[in-house]
Amino acid sequence: MPEKEKLRIDKYLWAIRLFKTRTLASDACKAGRVKLDGKNIKPSYEVKMGDTYQVAKGIERKVVRVTGLLENRVDAKTAVIFYDDITPVEQTQAFKSMFHAPVLKRDRGTGRPTKRDRREIDDLKDDYFDKKEEDSE
Repeated sequence: MPEKEKLRIDKYLWAIRLFKTRTLASDACKAGRVKLDGKNIKPSYEVKMGDTYQVAKGIERKVVRVTGLLENRVDAKTAVIFYDDITPVEQTQAFKSMFHAPVLKRDRGTGRPTKRDRREIDDLKDDYFDKKEEDSE
């Protein structure tokens, strides 16, 4: 794999497959979703070995440490060699738990919920989300 001495952060994030396109990586930098030591960085920022970046992608948050410089995009198995994902476990579990929220389904053809049904549904949702907040504290 060719390694470079100078490499832009947007190109690096694209090459290690954190973003699908280089434009998305560049836009994330411009919007302040890529940080180094809590400070926003520009897409042209030069990546250095050992630096730790905080990357926000939608609701997902990642903390990445640079272990190697990679100029061109490679397959996912190879890309993992060039960075360490040091995202705290709490953040990873919080992101995954968002996809396990209860899904309420109504029988087909029963029509719209009545006012009473709606109140019961709201109470059920409130109880579920209140428990989640108590568990995380």
